[in-house]
Amino acid sequence: MLKLQGIFLPATTPFDYQGELYKTKVRPNVEKWNMVKLAGYVVCGATGEGVHLSAEEKATMWVLVAECAEPGRLLLAGLAGCESVRETVALANQAAGLGYHAVVAGAPRSYGNLADPELYFRAVADQARIPVIVSGALDVEAVIRLSQHPNIIAAEDHTGDTETIKRMAQQAKAGFQLLAGSAASLWPSLDAGASGAMPAFANAAPYACITIWEAHRMREREAALDWQTRIAQPAELVGARYGIAGLKHAMDGNGFYGGPCRLPLRPLTPEAKAAIEKAFDGIRG
Repeated sequence: MLKLQGIFLPATTPFDYQGELYKTKVRPNVEKWNMVKLAGYVVCGATGEGVHLSAEEKATMWVLVAECAEPGRLLLAGLAGCESVRETVALANQAAGLGYHAVVAGAPRSYGNLADPELYFRAVADQARIPVIVSGALDVEAVIRLSQHPNIIAAEDHTGDTETIKRMAQQAKAGFQLLAGSAASLWPSLDAGASGAMPAFANAAPYACITIWEAHRMREREAALDWQTRIAQPAELVGARYGIAGLKHAMDGNGFYGGPCRLPLRPLTPEAKAAIEKAFDGIRG
């Protein structure tokens, strides 16, 4: 089974100020991220504004990142925005053909409570040629049931709740893996049983996330807690408060290309930009 241990960076997608894919900015970002010990990359997931990308643009991003990712890094294809099983399977198998090791699939949203997320994930996993990581607002029981599928190897936790993670880790099928989804609860999630993480915060400050992972791996609790405390405020600002626009502004200030988001994501106010810049003072890329 594919081992998902460490920090997987859910890469943002670079756009120019006309909203077009800014292809030439992909390589410089990835080459800088390659300088730290990331376990791999998630490309075109929710952080990558995957819901705003066409199928062709997703494939372009998968190729561009694969071409410049450091050898040995796992490549995970984000399938954010795919609503039907047919579309999701087609893209999953296209990613497989490009050398991707697994896909990160989110539950469909457009049908509200009429959709059956578990049926969706099982049907995708039945037909995908590479393993599936499930993501989205799934309850503990649903994750435990999905863990029994032979081609569903992991779930991304968005709760940050340590008791939830412990319960899933204890009751899921042996070998099933959990990935933390937020830098704001990175170390507690790892300590509770997550095997790795996909924190959006790593786009702007990969070193901080790697440091927490290494401290956890070496059982250096004080160091892990120290860094978790350091990133608490900036992680909140580029997470729940200002989202991807805030994250991209932090990237711009830390030597990466963040750039604009695609509409309808709103640009930041000057006050929001100033708050992010202050919070990231001393936390560099």
